[in-house]
This record gives sequence, C-alpha cells and structure tokens, in this order.
Amino acid sequence: MTQSRETLLVTLTGPDRPGVTAALFTAIEAQRAEVLDVEQVVIRGQLILGVLLASVIAGDLALAAHRVADQLGMQVSIAPGVDVDDPRRRGRLLVTILGAPLRPHAFAAVAVCIAEQDGNIDSITRVASHPVTAIELEVSGSELDRLRTSLALTASANRIDIAVQRAGLRRRGQLLVVMDVDSTFIQDEVIELLADAAGCRPQVERITAAAMAGKMDFRTALEARVALLSGAPAEILSHVQSQIRLTAGALTLVRTLHRLGYHVGLVSGGFLEVVGPIAAKLGITHFAANGLEVADGRLTGRLRGPVIDRAGKAAVLQAFADELGIPLSRTIAVGDGANDIDMLALAGLGVAFNAKEVLRDVADTSVTQPYLDSILFLLGITREEVEEASIAEDS
Repeated sequence: MTQSRETLLVTLTGPDRPGVTAALFTAIEAQRAEVLDVEQVVIRGQLILGVLLASVIAGDLALAAHRVADQLGMQVSIAPGVDVDDPRRRGRLLVTILGAPLRPHAFAAVAVCIAEQDGNIDSITRVASHPVTAIELEVSGSELDRLRTSLALTASANRIDIAVQRAGLRRRGQLLVVMDVDSTFIQDEVIELLADAAGCRPQVERITAAAMAGKMDFRTALEARVALLSGAPAEILSHVQSQIRLTAGALTLVRTLHRLGYHVGLVSGGFLEVVGPIAAKLGITHFAANGLEVADGRLTGRLRGPVIDRAGKAAVLQAFADELGIPLSRTIAVGDGANDIDMLALAGLGVAFNAKEVLRDVADTSVTQPYLDSILFLLGITREEVEEASIAEDS
C-alpha cells in the first residue's frame, strides 16, 4: 500500500552564521523527505530560510526541524505547503525604485500602487545603497503597461524614480546601451560651447531651446545653428574638446558595462569632431554624430555627411544592434530631448535621463537622479558588482 505524502513549508529564522542550512538539511535527511523548493535571504545578519518538503512521516520531520531550531537558538514555523507553481508568477515584472533618500512613505506608496494593480510582491532586494538607494521588487499578477503608467504617477508624487520591466531571460546575456551625448553623457551642449567660442551663443541658445522642446524641426534647427559658426577658426574644436565635462557617473557606467562584457554606444545630434575623441578615450568603438565641414582652416557653416536627427538616432541604434547581433529587446537607449524619442521608442528599454517633459512622457522610465550610473541599477547590476569592476580596472 502506497503511503500518502504531506507537503510542509518549514521556515527557519534567526541570526545567520555558517552551518545553519547544513544543520537543517542534515536533520531532515533521516525523515525520508523530498526537497521541492528552497528560498533563503539574509537581511543585516538575520536569516530567513524557507524549505518546501514532501514527507510520508511529517510529524517526525516537524520534530527534527524544531530540534535544529532549538540547538541553533532560532525560531521555526511549520505550515502546510502546496507543491503547485502559482500561475501568477508567470509574466513576472521587475520594479526598480531609486531614491536619494528613499523615504518610508514613498516605499509604502509603491506597495499600495502595486496592490491596486492586482500585483503581488514576491521578493524584495536591495541593489545599491549609494549614490542612490536602489530597491528591486519582483512582482507577479500585474500587467506591464498598466503598472508602469500607475507607478509613473507615484514616482512623480513622491520624488523617486521607478522602472518597470519584464523579468526573466531578457536580463541575461549581451546588452547594448546607446546614449545621447549632449546633456546626457556629458554635461554640456557642444553647439553652445562652439557658439561661445565663435561669439554667437545667444542666437544659438534660442534655437537649441526650441528644438529640444520639440517646437522646431531638429534638422532645420541644426543647420541654422551650424550656419552661425561660419568663418570661425577650426582651432575652436580642440578648445571645446578640452572643456567637455562628463556627467557624474558616466565613467563608472562605461567601465562597469565593459567589465561585464556589455556593449556601449554613443549617438549624437552634435559633432563627430568632439564625440569621436570622447569615445576613443573611453574605449567606446560604436559612435555616430554629425560632421562639421572645414575649409582653409575655418568652419564653413555647413555639415558633411548624412544628418543624424531624430530618425537618424533610431537608425543608428538599429545599425549598432544589427552589427553586434543583439536583438532590440536587449537594447537600452538613454536620452534627454525630443530628438531622442524615436530611439527610446525602438529600444527594449527607453530611459529619459534628467529629460525634457516631451521625452519623459513617452519613455519607459525616467531617471531624475544626477548620476548616470544609476542606470546600472535598472539593469539589476548591484553596487557590489560596480565596485568589483572598479577594483578590476585599477588592478
């Protein structure tokens, strides 16, 4: 006669130290139990170990678990378990929260919002503690677009950043991160630095503002601004190169991505004469930008080559992905203005970084923290991995 089996969930909690897991599994081995599932987490030295077991002698198994807990000075709870995967866990989502600081009321607002969208928080993990606090929640039972829209309002109301994306294999393997340059990867607008050197900055700034707000066709605005540089000595290009300031965290972002085997690209509506040296210095081999025509040692006020505008940026992202053999679902695009809209829409994850409202409205997520390396945390890369990459680079 076949004996029926009971399924039990054994949860052991208390101070963590070496040997706890070994002691529990050694004790239950004698009870002819079958391990169905195991989850363990350590929070600030406190262990929570959950084991789902099937056994024909459940009473003896429970006694064995209690003896182990007494020996270790820990607490144990035993409850009936279910050996059936929860269908809600299919189609899981990852919700990443960034805050500096992250307040309890903000975290509560996120949890309430998830519950209102029929979501269940299955696990919570801290990804980083500085320069921002980054917390990742694994959520089941909610629909991506509805949750993303709802949490965008929560983020705005609580002054935090929230990204919602699908969990699973999408976050494994090769990634391609393509970034806009001016006011994203660097702090400056190169055309304005050139205009400053050429003595026409006020006129150029007015055109730039209209273009970035989506009120003026980018190509028309670009050509109008470049025309104002006509006659300026070509030496201003090297002068501007020396003035460029990387955005905080840009170097860490590139170094970490490269160390993890990911690909980085730069695409700019700015100028190849400035973007090229930046890319070369950082070991970035994929970059594209507009070219400035020079004749007799002076800028002609004209562009050379195809113009990289809003549509051009999306085409560059596609070209980089095709060359590297990376599907668009595994691309991340980062930008700040209207001419980045098509690129962010095409990418698997579009990130608006300290962006204009016109881009925030269409991006998958918006980052308002001033640190570009915060994007790493949206990819599930932990602060520890960032620091390991830094140590490896310096050694």
